[in-house]
Amino acid sequence: MIAAQSNLQDVEKLLEKKQYSKAENFLVQYVQNNPNDLKGIELLGDTYGKQLKWDGAIDNYKKLVEAKSSNADYHYKYGGAMGMKALKVNKLKAVGMIGDIKDEFLKAAELDSKHIDVRWALVELYMQLPGIVGGSMDKSLKYANELEKLSKVDGYLAKGYVYEYDNEPELAEKYYKMAITEGGSMNCYEKLTTFYEKQKQPEKAISNIEDNHKAHQRNALHYQIGKVAAEYNIELAKGEMCLNTYIKNYAAEDGVPKAWANYRLAQINKHKGNKAEALKYINLAIAELPDIKQFKQEKTSILSL
Repeated sequence: MIAAQSNLQDVEKLLEKKQYSKAENFLVQYVQNNPNDLKGIELLGDTYGKQLKWDGAIDNYKKLVEAKSSNADYHYKYGGAMGMKALKVNKLKAVGMIGDIKDEFLKAAELDSKHIDVRWALVELYMQLPGIVGGSMDKSLKYANELEKLSKVDGYLAKGYVYEYDNEPELAEKYYKMAITEGGSMNCYEKLTTFYEKQKQPEKAISNIEDNHKAHQRNALHYQIGKVAAEYNIELAKGEMCLNTYIKNYAAEDGVPKAWANYRLAQINKHKGNKAEALKYINLAIAELPDIKQFKQEKTSILSL
């Protein structure tokens, strides 16, 4: 038993390092040899899910549900894997899966009155489903209210999502701002920024990113300001300054490769009519990531100036 636990801990480390193939190869053999080890089955399902192999994930999560139907997480993962597969198949087949997906999520919510993730799943499911197959804003808001009782931040974000989806931007903005006031996490700020970008309000987006930077001091936010400036042709000097700061202080944990910052600098210089500078930056972007079609298209656009 101790050896098995140690082996599974090693697998969890592989997953943390995103070495999914190694984890899968070990777990397939492990589960064959230990068919009643629920932790091993769950990890194999997780490993398939990380690789978007939804059939494998579904098969293993189904085993968990059948072995221990009182576990809310098992139902949540099983429903989630089916939901992800439904996004990949044709619409007719997806409609046939909706009932099972809904049943698993509802069972998880019933088993665990404090399960935040499954309530989020239900908020999104009921908003995205057409009314003819059970979609309902009222049901989405019901689970958003349940979320608010468990976590005010999650509740406010969920309501922001519902009202944004229902094309009620004033209410969506109100709840996203309430989430920032309540929690103030990077995620809260990013939800509001994304909302402003979708609403074609780049000035508000930049202002919100600046507030985010004041609160969290992350270099990645310099890129976000530059991105919005470049895409919407506004506050170009600020955008250029932020992108240069991003490149100067770049570290792997910032997430976005420097090539994308150079691409945004090329866009900004194109807006300013600086063809030579724009070409310099787009060539830097292409040199780092030569297979990005977007970069090549931008270079063609710059050359046509």
